[in-house]
Amino acid sequence: MASEAQRRTQLVEATVHEIGEARSLNVTVSKIAKRAGVSSGLAFHYFGDKDRLFLAAMRYILTIYGAEVRGALAVAQTPRDRVEALIRTSFSSTNFRDDVISAWLNFYVLAQSSDEARRLLSVYHRRLHSNLTHDLRPQVGDRATAVAERIGGLIDGLYLRSAIIPQALHGTAAMDHVLATLDIEIGQAQ
Repeated sequence: MASEAQRRTQLVEATVHEIGEARSLNVTVSKIAKRAGVSSGLAFHYFGDKDRLFLAAMRYILTIYGAEVRGALAVAQTPRDRVEALIRTSFSSTNFRDDVISAWLNFYVLAQSSDEARRLLSVYHRRLHSNLTHDLRPQVGDRATAVAERIGGLIDGLYLRSAIIPQALHGTAAMDHVLATLDIEIGQAQ
């Protein structure tokens, strides 16, 4: 018999998959629960409503992303390696796949009307910007903040483009675009 934690995880993963298939938040808790193999009542019991279930799914996505980032940063040796690790992790096969990309697009939409989603998105943006700025500073000096803003915007933009035009870019191609931009930005510093 599955524990409460396992059922919650099943519901969260089912939410990501259902949003990915529907390519919108226009999915029912009933459909999510069915995919997870639990009752709708249990889903409502654990999460309260669909928005809270979706926010739990985004926290799950961000937790996986954060763990990958920490692992990649732990083995990076130089500031350049650390910036590249952040970029590579953003486009890894775990993070840059159709259902997760759809979840991100819908997360941006939800952040327009939900304070909790807006706060969660803000935390992600601040952490990404802080990490990029910290490791860009030794490479580009005073331009680090602006370069971090451009790199972060390009990462977000490639996610959004991929959500709108599925299969437009694979993770490697998207990553290569951002790394090429990084090369240009760092080249300007020299």
